[in-house]
Amino acid sequence: MCTQIRQSMILEYFRPKDLNEALNLLSRQEPPKVIPLGGGTQLSHGDKLPVAVVDLQDLPLNQIYSQGNNFKVGATVTLQKLSSHPQMPPALVEALHHEATLHIRNQATVAGSLVTADGRSPFTTALLALDARIIIEPGASKISLGDWLPQRSSRSQSELITEIDFPIQAAMSFEMIGRSPGDRPIVCVAIGVWPSGRTRVALGGIGDAPILAMDGPEGDGADTAVENAFMNATDAFASGEYRSHAAKVIVSRLLSLGAKKV
Repeated sequence: MCTQIRQSMILEYFRPKDLNEALNLLSRQEPPKVIPLGGGTQLSHGDKLPVAVVDLQDLPLNQIYSQGNNFKVGATVTLQKLSSHPQMPPALVEALHHEATLHIRNQATVAGSLVTADGRSPFTTALLALDARIIIEPGASKISLGDWLPQRSSRSQSELITEIDFPIQAAMSFEMIGRSPGDRPIVCVAIGVWPSGRTRVALGGIGDAPILAMDGPEGDGADTAVENAFMNATDAFASGEYRSHAAKVIVSRLLSLGAKKV
């Protein structure tokens, strides 16, 4: 993905061997702006200004493992590696396959994809439904994806996402509508259901980030929550009325069928 930028725009290149070195480089204040480099998606979505890049490929951030009740996914894990993991929920795999082509999935990292995601990102919508958490260094602070998404542009450039985690025990389902099978969604619905009955409904297809329509102790009222969340979601691709109606139909069907178990 980095090849989409002219090489002359990358003024400096660093390849740190440990996390502290990477964080020190990212905290540099003098120009050019310092950007972490995983799969290159952040660079390809950037403003094309001169940058210094900190290549993360030598850092131990590309593992997927389970710990307690959570899956832990390193920031530089590619979308394809995540989708190929045998323990990933089928619905999350489906969302990943709609996120990008195989060629892009082999390059794009999970952290870079979240940093550059807009409201039409199936992957981000699915993780929002699962109440995924972002782990950020320095400090190993943990923040929910739903809280982090609207803060992306204002957070410090010296911060580095190192890991994403989401629950093992939650079941999930996913469905989307696009103009064609290979297109990005006009309407995208992801549902996470916990053994306790807790139900989260996330919607994608418009705007800067997916929408959390509902997070409740059970699924009752999901159709009303979806209707309210999407009623004014009008753009060049679809009206809010269409999105609201389509999402209600999808949510009703998925909840009646039951989310696919992890």
